[in-house]
Amino acid sequence: MSGEQATDRNSEPDAPMPDDLRAAESPFAQFARQRQVLGLSVEDVAQQLKLAPRQIEALEAGDFARLPPGTFARGMLRNYARLLRLDAAPMLAALGERSSATAMPEQAVVLPDPVPFADGARRLNLAYLLISVGVLIAVGVLAFEWMRDNGRAAKLEFVPAAQTPPAPQTMVSSIAATPVIAAAETEAQPSPNPTPARAQRRINLSFGRESWVEITDRAGRRLISQLNPAGSEQAIEGVPPFEVVIGNAQHVTLTYEDRPIDLMPHVKVEVARFTLE
Repeated sequence: MSGEQATDRNSEPDAPMPDDLRAAESPFAQFARQRQVLGLSVEDVAQQLKLAPRQIEALEAGDFARLPPGTFARGMLRNYARLLRLDAAPMLAALGERSSATAMPEQAVVLPDPVPFADGARRLNLAYLLISVGVLIAVGVLAFEWMRDNGRAAKLEFVPAAQTPPAPQTMVSSIAATPVIAAAETEAQPSPNPTPARAQRRINLSFGRESWVEITDRAGRRLISQLNPAGSEQAIEGVPPFEVVIGNAQHVTLTYEDRPIDLMPHVKVEVARFTLE
């Protein structure tokens, strides 16, 4: 009897693999599992990464046909992995394999004949080039003539002081008196409370790792907008308030007028955005 039971148990079919184990076969399934462990919804992640919820769902499903191609999809994948503190390498490798498989038919396409109209396009480009050169020459000639005419007008209007006819005495007296009266009125009525110009302020930045920084001043001028290498420093001066954007902010030290500023309260997904008054 025990032998028959053992035989029956050995003949039973294998139990179906649970859904979560099948999903674990795909490296992209780590996204959904880790998101749930952290207690985040798809909408929470979409808001933090500034993406649409459907794009988050496509990343978790590994459905890159629903995402922008190439570099954009890889950037989304890296940012999502960084947010969940996952290693992006397996997902990037899987994405590369899918991209290679998709690109194979396109690489196999061979054009049987040369592209038509190549000579015509070359002649058209040459014609455009000649026309552009002609326009530039014409503009240069017009500008030269305009400057020369203005120079002549200035010479004709100039009268040496020795040749200027003397003005009547009454005219000289009235002209000479005018500045005195104006000066007296100015002294009697000083301008009330002139608004002082705002003083410039200084921002010092030190980069522990590579970081993008953009700072604009009160007038909206960009004082800096560039990628800064690790180990470098920047000193910026301008008129506040300053609008500041710093990438990879946890590795950047900022002092404002020699006063250290804590960037962490302003960081969202490694980017700090704030205003310095």
